[in-house]
Amino acid sequence: STTLLFNSYLSARESLDFVRDKDYVFLTKSGVKIYEILVYRIIKGYFSKVSSKVKKSPHVLRHTFATHLLNKGADLNSVKELLGHSSLASTQVYTHNSIAELKKVHAAAHPRRNK
Repeated sequence: STTLLFNSYLSARESLDFVRDKDYVFLTKSGVKIYEILVYRIIKGYFSKVSSKVKKSPHVLRHTFATHLLNKGADLNSVKELLGHSSLASTQVYTHNSIAELKKVHAAAHPRRNK
């Protein structure tokens, strides 16, 4: 299970001598907390392998995550909590894609769609 794997990771990490930032989950190879530019590079590298999109950033991943949740029926407050937003207004930015998806589904299901 995921919990067992995570606990195994933390346990194995405790035995390493070079870990300097033990209060952080994600560390660099030198044992310090992971930093923003490294996260950006990692995500951009993986995106480059699977996507031809020009924009490749953690923000694109975050936006896609939120949009998919909303399109699959997650409520706005839940998405707000998952994204760590303090205000619902910040999360509502992601609803524009959900509304477009809803319109598409409605148009396909409407009895007079072919008229």
